[in-house]
Amino acid sequence: MGIKTSDKPMIERVKESEQDKFMQASVAKAQDAQHIKREDSRALLGNWEQWRELGEQIRQRALTYLPDYLEQFSDNVEKNGGDVFFASTEEDAVDYIEKVVKETGAKRIVKSKSMVTTEIDLDKRLLALNQGLQLMETDLAEFILQEDDWDEPTHIVFPTLHKNRDQVRKVFMKLGYEGDNDPMHLARFARKYLREYFLQADLGITGCNFAVADNGMINLVTNEGNADLTMAIPKTQIVVMGMERIVPTMQEAEILDNMLCRSAVGQKLTSYVTFAGQQVTGETDGPENFHVVIVDNNRSKALGTEFQSILQCIRCGACMNVCPVYRHIGGHGYGSIYPGPLGAVLSPILGGYEAFSDLPFASSLCGACTEVCPVKIPLHELLIKHRRIITDQRHMQHGLNNLVMQVIGIGTGFPWIFRSAVKFAHTALKPMAKKERRTADNFIPDDGYLDKGPSLMGGWTDVRDLPVPPKGKDQFRVWFKDHRQEKAQQADRKEQ
Repeated sequence: MGIKTSDKPMIERVKESEQDKFMQASVAKAQDAQHIKREDSRALLGNWEQWRELGEQIRQRALTYLPDYLEQFSDNVEKNGGDVFFASTEEDAVDYIEKVVKETGAKRIVKSKSMVTTEIDLDKRLLALNQGLQLMETDLAEFILQEDDWDEPTHIVFPTLHKNRDQVRKVFMKLGYEGDNDPMHLARFARKYLREYFLQADLGITGCNFAVADNGMINLVTNEGNADLTMAIPKTQIVVMGMERIVPTMQEAEILDNMLCRSAVGQKLTSYVTFAGQQVTGETDGPENFHVVIVDNNRSKALGTEFQSILQCIRCGACMNVCPVYRHIGGHGYGSIYPGPLGAVLSPILGGYEAFSDLPFASSLCGACTEVCPVKIPLHELLIKHRRIITDQRHMQHGLNNLVMQVIGIGTGFPWIFRSAVKFAHTALKPMAKKERRTADNFIPDDGYLDKGPSLMGGWTDVRDLPVPPKGKDQFRVWFKDHRQEKAQQADRKEQ
């Protein structure tokens, strides 16, 4: 799959998303439910803003001394008997993993949920080796997507948010399921089906929530326990992690785990918070062969730049759960495995502006994402920085839109032009207005509304009512001026 999930233009993706009413309702319901759970769990922790400041400090320190912490982590992994490989590109990462698979002779691979393995398109590239490999995603949601012909995820925490229970049942029927659409029955079937893969697996692949520099352990946070089985049963484990997912000690990992669980799923802690590594003498489970692949894949391009703070991200998905744009178009509308405000900032860095120049504009800049981020990433400010680069430095906005924006800039830059435009707006727009029942009473004087606005205005009028501006004599500025004069005259009469 890679970072890019669609070759369709963004406007086409958005139109398709607008037709998916179940997805929109599901995203809205999830956002509302997560808001309550998230805020309740954060309140139990107390002093949430101070925790955010602490989380920000931890992540910023890790990025400031990233080479040192990565070297320390690598040394400790190797001291414990494991192997570490630094992959500059996704090709380097996949080549190394393929090498391990061939050397171990692995045939049955189990994977836990991992965004970075999706980013490098690991699943399909391993299956393309044509060596009789069997690979199974063991996270329930990722398992559903895999069995549904590798459908695209729509959320980094809830990948199947766009599917209902009937759609899941149809997917499972292909695997021999004969039951109803009860979620409990569906989950039991998946558990039994996957358990056989776990018991026969000879290689496990996991992601990494945090890597602990001072002891060489990896930290995984899950609710299903599948990641623990992926680590415990196979003789070989490969951990794939983005290079920024490092913390100095267990103490910082504990703090960030608390913040991650509360921000991602509204829980004090998830069901499984695991620290693991190479099997040590006397243990009966855990990998005998332990490999860590540390992936750059353009992350280093953000280091030392105005976009460095995006690497603070702990992948909680909270920004998506408050974003009004994500609420309407879902994850598929972004065309990236990283949707929402996170994806709008991160995707152009990892995948380039040519592929993702539209995403920084998929935002109302309301700032809700910045306010909810547990590690205080200024997401809406980073979106503005992307827009500046796209428009000013790379000149990627052109044609009619560029001309319209230039005209708007001139019009709003000269007061007399702006006043004239406001004065004649009613006359100019009235011929394009529709005269039907409006969605809100007492909107403004009943002069109709636009549903097919010209040029850039069309994006607004496609989904919202845009009332025709009032006549010049009814505008607020005119009323306020007359009102102020009337008040002054009344005050003069009282003094007389």
